[in-house]
Amino acid sequence: MIATEVLIIGGGPAGSACAWRLKQRGIDFLLLDKEEFPRPKTCAGWITPRVMRDVDLDPATYPGNFSRFNEFKVEIGRLRFTLRTRQYAIRRIEFDAWLIQRVSENLVQHHVKEIRYEDGRYIVDGEYSARFLIGAGGTHCPVKRAFFSNVNPAQTGSLIVAQEEEFVQPNASPICHLWFLQDGLPGYAWYFPKSDGVVNVGVGGDTAGLKKKGDNLKRHWDLLIEKLERYDLIRGHEFHPYGHSYYLRSPSPTLRSGNALLVGDALGLATLDMGEGIGPSIRSGINAAEAIIHGSTYTLDGVTRYSFPDLLGWRR
Repeated sequence: MIATEVLIIGGGPAGSACAWRLKQRGIDFLLLDKEEFPRPKTCAGWITPRVMRDVDLDPATYPGNFSRFNEFKVEIGRLRFTLRTRQYAIRRIEFDAWLIQRVSENLVQHHVKEIRYEDGRYIVDGEYSARFLIGAGGTHCPVKRAFFSNVNPAQTGSLIVAQEEEFVQPNASPICHLWFLQDGLPGYAWYFPKSDGVVNVGVGGDTAGLKKKGDNLKRHWDLLIEKLERYDLIRGHEFHPYGHSYYLRSPSPTLRSGNALLVGDALGLATLDMGEGIGPSIRSGINAAEAIIHGSTYTLDGVTRYSFPDLLGWRR
């Protein structure tokens, strides 16, 4: 059996950021992920200046697709305006691979099936053991299933469902569009352009709100396609959207059970206004690492609840 101080389950932004901080402080760890990187990941890929500082991303040396935005076109109901901002976009297939490459010597491709706690250590599939366990495996994280199953459902935030697709669009418009609360959607839709003609389009909404109205996300996806064509943003593309779900941040999430800590989407930390998860995931991963390094309380200090202050430039 391979023994280490910290086992991290999941190599997305939360797990990679946690691993990177542990590596910087000389803490022994292993990072387990069932996928081989780079792996496909459909995501709008919006990152803020704070995210770039958290992971030391320098646009001059970053090897992947990187875009800058100075303005967003925003529609809230019938209200239309241009929002001046300073934001960025990456492609997750590249960004996640870049993050995990920094800790690749501690990365093991392994599909976790069973986790148990025995004699003060966490045992994974009878092959790996550790004193600390980080659950960074997303919404359906095995660490969450194993050690947080008794968490009060009231501590879970709203479940968001989304459909989106990322593809190359020749002569794509470089302006980001956001459509909030239109056609009865309890959420928003987006057109998010990236460099080299790559665009990400999608729609997301609160499941409870959709159910209450007898509505469904498929209808809003179809409405988005009509809008994209009407705005002349997408031309001649045959759509094949990808669906996924995640939780918005709850008022009092359970962060820790013994020496098992949840981070990122396993904890449910997406921002309450826009469902943005990359920034909260990375910061929570760093916070969990710091708690282990210093033997301190694991908190969500610095993990943003809302995205609009970043859009408006209130946080730098």
